[in-house]
Amino acid sequence: MYDDVRNIVLGVVAAGISASLGWLARTYLWKRRLRRKQAFFGLPDNSESLLVVNRDAGSPDLAVHRYDVFALLELAALIKDCHAHAEVVTQDAARQGFGERTEFCIGGPDSNRRMKAHMGAMLPGVRVHTDREPGPHRVAFEIGTEHYRMEAGLTEYVLLARLTAGQPGRSRPVFLFCGQRAITNQAATRYLARNHERLARRHGGGTFVLLLKVVNSQAYGPDVVELVADVTRAATTPPPTAPPARTSHRATS
Repeated sequence: MYDDVRNIVLGVVAAGISASLGWLARTYLWKRRLRRKQAFFGLPDNSESLLVVNRDAGSPDLAVHRYDVFALLELAALIKDCHAHAEVVTQDAARQGFGERTEFCIGGPDSNRRMKAHMGAMLPGVRVHTDREPGPHRVAFEIGTEHYRMEAGLTEYVLLARLTAGQPGRSRPVFLFCGQRAITNQAATRYLARNHERLARRHGGGTFVLLLKVVNSQAYGPDVVELVADVTRAATTPPPTAPPARTSHRATS
């Protein structure tokens, strides 16, 4: 009888120790995963971040496209998971410098002046054709020597970039979501939410620029996204300048 009671007590104690060790291990892994996520997004506990939203390029009013609102919701969930806070501002009201707070900037350079400033300063190798007139080059991307044209609803492109200035860890990153249509902005935010761990392992805390392709959005929405290429080198390299025209000097007698 005594042996039975002892075995039961030992079993309960062993089960309690095993449960405690398992809980401690899960807590440690969860905290380590959280710290890595916070480091990648530049969002430590209770930090502040900025969500810069564009205006709807197809509307004469100062409206925000519904897909850009969905993109904001995707990012807000990421920020909350990092135990951080977000402030939403319009593209013409953002006045902070680069790297003061983590920034998420949404929209193309024609509808978001903040995006235009970031691309001009940090992505000199990228050109977005912002012509409003219909045509094959409308909102096409020119990255280095490559061109990427949009087929609305079938093949659309978006740039997802993480930009840093100065020493890694000293300044907060800026994330850009520059798409050919509003639905591609949401596709890029969803891609980031799903793949941030893989991106952190590959790129660490540095700069990267990815070109993504949204496939058949008219049927699948923002869910089917393919990585076309890592275009960091081409996007951050200024285009070659044309040599000055040579003038001939003819001798006169």
